[in-house]
Amino acid sequence: MAETAPTSFIHRESTLDSAVKGWAMYLEDQGKSPHTIKAFTADIRLLEEFLPDGHKIGTVTTAQLNDFLEWLQDGRGVPCSPKTLARRITSVKALFRWLHGGGVLLVDPAEKVVQKSVISPIPVILTPAEVDSALTAADGFRQGNSPDHRHYTLLLLLLTTGLKKSEVLNLRTEHIDLEAPQGPTLFVQYPSAQHRYKERKIALTEDWIEAYRRYLPTVDSTSGVFAWSPRRLEYLLEDVSDTAGLDKHISFAMCRWTCALMDLRAGVEPNKIRQKLGISKIQFREISMKLEKLDRSTPK
Repeated sequence: MAETAPTSFIHRESTLDSAVKGWAMYLEDQGKSPHTIKAFTADIRLLEEFLPDGHKIGTVTTAQLNDFLEWLQDGRGVPCSPKTLARRITSVKALFRWLHGGGVLLVDPAEKVVQKSVISPIPVILTPAEVDSALTAADGFRQGNSPDHRHYTLLLLLLTTGLKKSEVLNLRTEHIDLEAPQGPTLFVQYPSAQHRYKERKIALTEDWIEAYRRYLPTVDSTSGVFAWSPRRLEYLLEDVSDTAGLDKHISFAMCRWTCALMDLRAGVEPNKIRQKLGISKIQFREISMKLEKLDRSTPK
């Protein structure tokens, strides 16, 4: 299906500025997040900076776009990582594909611009020995005269469910069903309809259920299960890292990758790992490659 411009004021004699404004309206109508729209339009603003003032979109050529990409890498004087460059190429291609699909341009000058895919570095994970040390350290916070159950309950949740930070912050007591017919379940929900495809149910382990029952009396049922700021939750994980004497700084992302790798090594089918993480099949292609490398290169 052709991508249709939401306004009629854009034509081949329009400036890049007008095209960007119309494109931003289109992206908003398509339900793209403000962050995505801001990043994409900022990329095109750089193209606007590179081209002569008042340059008409109908006269933009493939050669100019390739020169623009070379300028980003070598001529602008500002570092441009491979990942950032790949996103900027995506932005340029998306804008001109939209203009061509809407009939504004007869030829898409970005069609022959080579897309550069980037595979980000292999993530850092916790080894099995480090997982044991971290859980032992986290359990220590539950002992003594003033027990604090947050560290252990949070860490074990991350290592067994692979939840993202935003999903933990959104977690409420009603999302946890300890009496579900199929077994205790955590329901990952999203407030925005745009992200409903990420919603999923994750089975809970007996160890975490025991920790949660001990932690639950400290939770305000009207608030989230972990009703603190993102930074406060990060501090809890840092406390565990320091107490365990780890060189690594435990993070949400580190726990998510560790969870996925532990599932892979436990024989869980890759598609079930994908569903547990709540990601698309396309996203999982790169992730599965990284998991295989981690499996081969890290202690078991």
